[in-house]
Amino acid sequence: MTVLRRSPLSLRRARGSRLIHHSASNAGKLTLGIRREDPTRIWERRCPLTPDAVQELIEEEDVQVLVQDCARRVFPTEQFTKAGANVHPTLSPAHITLGIKETPLNEVLVDPLPAPNTQSFGRVLVPRTHLMFSHTTKGQLYNMELLSKFLSSDSNPLPPRLIDYELLTGEDGKRTVGFGWFAGVSGALESLSALAHSLLELGIASPFLYTPRPHTHPSLPSIHRALRDLVGSRIASEGTPKSLGPIVIGVTGSGKVSDGVLDLLQHLPIVKVRVEDLPALVTNPDADLHKIYVVHALPQDYFVRKDGQAYDRTHYYAHPDMYASEFHTKVAPYLTLFINGAGWAQSFPRLMTNEHLTTALERAQQVGPGRFTCIGDISCDLEGGLEFLTKATTLSSPFAKVRPPTLPAHLPSITMMSVDILPTALPLESSQHFSNVLLPYLKTLIRLYRSEHSGAHVNDKDKSRSSSLKDSVEEERRAAALERATVASGGRLKQKHEWLQGPLEIWRKSLTKSPVASGDAPSSVGKNSPLMLEKKKRVLVLGSGMVAGPCIDEICSWPDTELVVASNLLHEAERLTSAYPSATPIGIDVNNLERVSSLIQEADVVISLLPVPFHPRIAELCIKHRKHMVTASYISPAMRSLHERARSSSVLLLNEIGLDPGIDHCSAISLLTSLRKQNKKIKSFTSFCGGLPAPECAEGVPLRYKFSWSPRGVLSAALNGARFKLWNQVQEIEGKNLLKEYFPNLPISDVLKLEGIANRDSLPYGDTYALEPLRDVRTLFRGTLRYEGFSSLMHQFKTIGLLESDKPIQPESWTSFVQHALQTQLASGSPFILKDEASIKSALSELLQGNREEETRNLLEALQWFGILPPALQGAFDVRGLAESTNNLPDLPKAPTAPIDIFTSLLSHKLRYLPNERDLVILSHEIVASSSSPSLSSPSHANEIETVHTSSLIAYGTPQVSAMATTVGLPVALATRIVLDGKVGERGVHGPGVDRVIWQGVLEGLDKRGVVVKESEKAVRRGTKGGPVERALSSARFGQPVLGGATDVTEIKGSEVGVYWL
Repeated sequence: MTVLRRSPLSLRRARGSRLIHHSASNAGKLTLGIRREDPTRIWERRCPLTPDAVQELIEEEDVQVLVQDCARRVFPTEQFTKAGANVHPTLSPAHITLGIKETPLNEVLVDPLPAPNTQSFGRVLVPRTHLMFSHTTKGQLYNMELLSKFLSSDSNPLPPRLIDYELLTGEDGKRTVGFGWFAGVSGALESLSALAHSLLELGIASPFLYTPRPHTHPSLPSIHRALRDLVGSRIASEGTPKSLGPIVIGVTGSGKVSDGVLDLLQHLPIVKVRVEDLPALVTNPDADLHKIYVVHALPQDYFVRKDGQAYDRTHYYAHPDMYASEFHTKVAPYLTLFINGAGWAQSFPRLMTNEHLTTALERAQQVGPGRFTCIGDISCDLEGGLEFLTKATTLSSPFAKVRPPTLPAHLPSITMMSVDILPTALPLESSQHFSNVLLPYLKTLIRLYRSEHSGAHVNDKDKSRSSSLKDSVEEERRAAALERATVASGGRLKQKHEWLQGPLEIWRKSLTKSPVASGDAPSSVGKNSPLMLEKKKRVLVLGSGMVAGPCIDEICSWPDTELVVASNLLHEAERLTSAYPSATPIGIDVNNLERVSSLIQEADVVISLLPVPFHPRIAELCIKHRKHMVTASYISPAMRSLHERARSSSVLLLNEIGLDPGIDHCSAISLLTSLRKQNKKIKSFTSFCGGLPAPECAEGVPLRYKFSWSPRGVLSAALNGARFKLWNQVQEIEGKNLLKEYFPNLPISDVLKLEGIANRDSLPYGDTYALEPLRDVRTLFRGTLRYEGFSSLMHQFKTIGLLESDKPIQPESWTSFVQHALQTQLASGSPFILKDEASIKSALSELLQGNREEETRNLLEALQWFGILPPALQGAFDVRGLAESTNNLPDLPKAPTAPIDIFTSLLSHKLRYLPNERDLVILSHEIVASSSSPSLSSPSHANEIETVHTSSLIAYGTPQVSAMATTVGLPVALATRIVLDGKVGERGVHGPGVDRVIWQGVLEGLDKRGVVVKESEKAVRRGTKGGPVERALSSARFGQPVLGGATDVTEIKGSEVGVYWL
């Protein structure tokens, strides 16, 4: 029987309150606890529930409510006891505990407690649930210890569930529980007070001196009256100081915060103006000074695309790096007060940089006195949207002078209000609002808790409450929202928060650091002292592309390693390393070989994530400095030529350790090694790999494909020839026919319809996988996976000239692109294709001879979807779907360009991944092996029995990281760890198959991190040969399978392909 910790009952009572009694009537009830906020937060007076809400819960939900005594809270404790709550010093009996901000670490209750409605203590233990703004979900290192308390440990197998209010959203993704509007109201008031002080420093008294501070009034109506009567009426009757000109208040943001600001300003005599009105307004000598001018600047007013096109919200969120802010020139110089309510996130452009501030102040001084010297930053993103904001202020001292080091001496400092707990200055109304919006969720949580954690004895009232879940759509929506808002439960991080293991690991490792690590070593520590720390190993990563994230995350989890990330995109390197103290971002031009060389010289191992042409150049520098190098790319001829030089310098240049190549090599070699140990002969080896959009992201999209980087590589691969061995016949496919001679209906997934394309020359892999002598292997085939329909449509694109790489064209518009591409495919000397319907139809007919009607229709529908169907054909065919507006297409090149490069630009734009879309990686090997068994009829001969062995991986991406990035970047990091530890003895240019310690170590490391390759084995029925994939290839190539049908297999052991969520 589990022994529960009980709180002592002989505790100090609050005046007018009652202590909880552990009686039979309430001992088994579901219990809620309302925390007092952290005593060190002296201004925090908010409460998650009002006394009225507590009374409603007690009466309608039959729960017990406990409350910690707090003399600072906006609602006195006595109001809660009158509502039916009981005072408890620790809330230890509470199943569900609520607060506003983070719970102090020493007060977090983590031990399980008896389930509600059980008839005796100690029978069934259930975990607790905590609700709060935890400030953990962005990887805040200072709160990782708090997060760790919600994860399983040896001492607590039933840790509590953590629900974060910030994550409570509706189905549209918008937050439903929060204080944003109140932050806006309070922030506007504090900003007006800061402005009054700032103007006094200029020797100017203004009506804003009488602005009420929010915490000095008992209610919002009182604040509104004071603002109207003391400030607004004075402005209306007396006007604002003439020396300032018209007072202009600028507001940014488009959410609840900006709504609160604008609602508050309505109590002043305001006139709303547009951004474009500002220059004329501030220079107008007749401007009405009895008004305050308010400009609500939205992103389209100040963000501009670097390519000159118009701001587009969807495009902005998909490609924030293509935008820059002009707020410092278009808006800032004209403002008397700037109130910032716009949020900011890493990788997005800042609203204003330090350099922008200098420009804004230079221009503001030319406009007139008092311009842009006061800012209220309600968002309070330190070094975020406003780079020069470096610290938060408090309600005790709400504003401060800010002066970045880059600001010239002749320019003034600015006054900034940046209080980070603004809603608590309005504790009454903000708590009432919060309680009202939280209460429905809390009722749902109570009913769910009863449903999930009820003990053996549940009364009829409880049963009816639980059953109501099925009858209420709103209840189901709230239950789904609570699940989305859960950070951890059952002792594990929820899937979308699993990336927090990285920051958690950094925090854990920081606990084990010696005092020496922080520079606190005693002076007596000498060179040979056991306290001296071993020098950290250093890894240099060159490049910060899309696969770098998982690689960096893994390396930064190693406590004995420091990381340098060098990239020509410094902001990307900074974004990828910002959460890791052990990582240093560096901006670098990779063509500056002297600088690159110095970085390599200081490293222990170098990882090159640069484009393939750069690898040999980096490898040569590694040989020069005798540093090992790791890369995911294929071994190019230029790289292979460095083999002897690397060997003589005792350097390992490890290549092909991503996904394909990489995991495919490791998993194939692992399975082949196992089969050889069983004395089995390899008869057939087929391998397919592909990166695809998840099925729901491929619907209705031409090619059923999307690109996470430049499509040029995919298009170029479609022009390469291929060679392979199939049923003892060496087959070749010319580049011009590669897409035409594809392999349909591959039996790799029971759900997805997949087809395959032969991948270059498969025969050299006989050597890679030790499939020698090759004459004994009847099939050796490597291919690329695509969804059904890709190859046929891409072949049509190729046929009409869209993949032409040698004949530049210069179309005058996107709708003339096809016309110009067609011309490149016609016989030399053919007349230029006119724009009329007959000419274009004639050219299409000539090139598409032999096409099925369905293939031609698919082509035309795709051209229309892309927005490049010639106008003459718009009505000439019965084409389904709407034409894409060419206004939304990228700019055409201004010089003659190969059609393949123009098409690449189009595909990059139209088939890019959008926010929240995910990708999919599929890897599948099929190996047919044979063993000999004696035949009863002919004991002197062997009767071969074939078995089919598969090694498969299916992995989906997440909102944080794509499957492709994980399956490329993570193997690189794992291989680097093996090399760094000196476990690889080979030197020279190699792939992972050179040493078992590499391929086995990488597979084991992937498995531990949830990227699992699954194996299965099936027997082939007697009288037949080959596996399902080998037979499908045969059917496509020869018209029929060789010896038997594709289903003549029987499962022996293992399981089919597993799906893993990365």
